[in-house]
Amino acid sequence: MAKKASKGSGKEITRIEIDRELSPEQGEALLQTLQERFEANKSRHRGLKWADVRARLDAQPEKLASLGAMERTGGEPDVVGYDKKTGEYIFYDCAEQSPDGRRSICYDGEAQKEREKKGVYPAGNAVDLAAEMGIELLTEEEYWALQELGEFDTKTESWIKTPDDMRKLGGALFCCRRYNRVFVYQNSAPSFYAARGFRGSLRV
Repeated sequence: MAKKASKGSGKEITRIEIDRELSPEQGEALLQTLQERFEANKSRHRGLKWADVRARLDAQPEKLASLGAMERTGGEPDVVGYDKKTGEYIFYDCAEQSPDGRRSICYDGEAQKEREKKGVYPAGNAVDLAAEMGIELLTEEEYWALQELGEFDTKTESWIKTPDDMRKLGGALFCCRRYNRVFVYQNSAPSFYAARGFRGSLRV
């Protein structure tokens, strides 16, 4: 999922590389993992049936590929809801801590370029990585909803979708859970830390 790349400074860094390719065998293994997680965490999706979710996934292989990218980067995706209006099942990254294959990243591409101009090279950025994976960053409302299902990011942090007006001023939002409370913070968008990644959502 990651590869090494060399920059002008002569330093060797690790870039996050997204892989959405799934062989038939990998697809079946992923479906088995998703089913086992679905059945082990029924409180996240009361009243929903795996057979119905599986039918949607079978009809949309590109969505299964996105779930594969979420899984490979440590997201542990699981169903957290159902949209009656659209008939879509909603997946979130449900790893206990921010996905470990998506950390040390800036908020977006503009922020990443700004950091690299100063000779500092993050592993990527949340907005572009999410787009490559075919998923959406969690919004603040979605992050709060996730925290109703368990305790997440007790040792880490996750970038979330930031309003345009705030981003234009140079900032971005991230969240975490500490002292049994959920916190929404701001930081400069070019910032990146080893404990901060991002969580995403996917509708199937």
